[in-house]
Amino acid sequence: MSLADPTTTPDDLIKEGSDASFMADVVEASKSQPVLVDFWATWCGPCRTLTPMLEKAVRAAGGAVKLVKIDVDKNPAYAGQLRVQSIPTVYAFVDGQPVDGFQGAVPESQLKAFIDKLTGGTSADSDIEQMMSMGEESLSLNDLGGAAQAFAQVLTLEPTHEGAIAGMARVYLADGDVDQARQTIAMAPAETKNAQVQSVRAQLSLASAAPTGASAELEARVAADPSDHQARYDLSLAQASAGDLKGAVDSLLAIVAADREWNEQAARKQLLVVFEAAGAASDIARDGRRRLSSILFA
Repeated sequence: MSLADPTTTPDDLIKEGSDASFMADVVEASKSQPVLVDFWATWCGPCRTLTPMLEKAVRAAGGAVKLVKIDVDKNPAYAGQLRVQSIPTVYAFVDGQPVDGFQGAVPESQLKAFIDKLTGGTSADSDIEQMMSMGEESLSLNDLGGAAQAFAQVLTLEPTHEGAIAGMARVYLADGDVDQARQTIAMAPAETKNAQVQSVRAQLSLASAAPTGASAELEARVAADPSDHQARYDLSLAQASAGDLKGAVDSLLAIVAADREWNEQAARKQLLVVFEAAGAASDIARDGRRRLSSILFA
């Protein structure tokens, strides 16, 4: 299956501008849609903070506004005409004229408000929510192509959207491409608290821990000797790797019920990983935690 590239971004939303191209890129282009002009320089520290946030905000606006970046050291003419006295300075052009602007690095919330005001409140937030819902629905129906397309569209607008990153990784997992899933989820910050990202990472952890033995062989060993906790533990790993998280929970709870201290509480610790992989709010996690509490506090 060929999946969409989650790193694709619209080429024409963000441009490196110049004095020579200013009329075409800014003045003429602003007659069709608002254009932000970011006057910056390579030596400017605040510019290195503002420009990435500007790019993110413009992508999140979903095509409602464009961004043209102009290095004032290389292109001083229009910066001089517009009386740019400090950088970064951002001007908004509409219908060929500068209509608004600001100086300095401002918070992301202020950038969003600035763009919303410029575009009449237009933003991609509702589109992103709709596409995320489409992706989740497609994934639930095992429509991997449709899910990949929806999540990739979100990442086109907001490349750092952690829910969409996790969604793409889940698509690859469902398609059996563990390596691509691992590469995709690596796009999310290592220290993120996003539950969907943590869930995927837990699933990948389960997949890498799966034993080489077949589930049928392990089931036979458990049936022959119910006290063989290692076989039952290995069976839980195989079940989890195959996506049978409920079966994995059942196997691990059976170990905890028989000997909660076995192998330094390995079964109890592994349960936490399975709960995270299933999702904290999932029925599997909620029911499993309830049953675990019953065993521990009986």
